[in-house]
Amino acid sequence: MTQATSAEEIFTDAHHLYEQALRMLEQGDTRDAAEKAWCATLRSTDALIIARTGQEPETSRHTSQQLAELIHSDESVRMLRGRYYTSQRRLHGDCFYSGLCEPLADTTRLITETIEYIRDAEELAGVG
Repeated sequence: MTQATSAEEIFTDAHHLYEQALRMLEQGDTRDAAEKAWCATLRSTDALIIARTGQEPETSRHTSQQLAELIHSDESVRMLRGRYYTSQRRLHGDCFYSGLCEPLADTTRLITETIEYIRDAEELAGVG
């Protein structure tokens, strides 16, 4: 694991990624928007982990593992679990990697609702 600069900086990065996702969505680029939204979800989860542990996960696998550990130690973090894995599976795996973005309305909803995940992670981290 590497020492992170700060959770706040990582959350700022997550917000920028989310804004990029919205711009791509407006341009009709659902596939890349889905990946940016997933990256925003991942980065905000990383920031939460940094805020709670002082360490930045090295890979998304580590992020998933550390999220599970946080959930085990703090029940309030559990509200993120389903949305994290849905974003990982639907936005990152299905839409971005496999090109399976249908139904578009559902994918668009998942992309736009990413801001709620970021805000919830910020609240859990005591940031924002």
